[in-house]
Amino acid sequence: MNVRRRIFLKNYLRPNLSEKMREISVAGFAHVGDAVFELMVRTWLCAKGPSTSKLLHNKTIEFVSAKAQFVASDKILSMLTDDELAIFKRGRNSHVAVPKSATHEEYHAATGVEALFGYLYLSEQTQRLNELFEIIIT
Repeated sequence: MNVRRRIFLKNYLRPNLSEKMREISVAGFAHVGDAVFELMVRTWLCAKGPSTSKLLHNKTIEFVSAKAQFVASDKILSMLTDDELAIFKRGRNSHVAVPKSATHEEYHAATGVEALFGYLYLSEQTQRLNELFEIIIT
């Protein structure tokens, strides 16, 4: 019998999942990391000053595409701790369907970046998220 467990969080923007981190799959980390990375890009773009929605959208796409995240992975890879590198590699090596818009290498590296960002977010390492994001955008 398949029983669904309900998880009740008190704060969905800052979940305290420290006890559940081992239960979250690399796909789960990448799923959350995709949104976290895009939110960071969107916030950074908005903070840069007023713009049109079309320009904001186009600039966001430039940063969140698999090709851009592949470049981002090259910028941060040598700066990762052993634990961060392990999460990145698990994401990079996961079995995902690769769209035609990216090469296998690009898409897998992008998935690694997303998994890392999801892991850091869910483990409440926001300072480290900011450090890595700063490196990526410069």
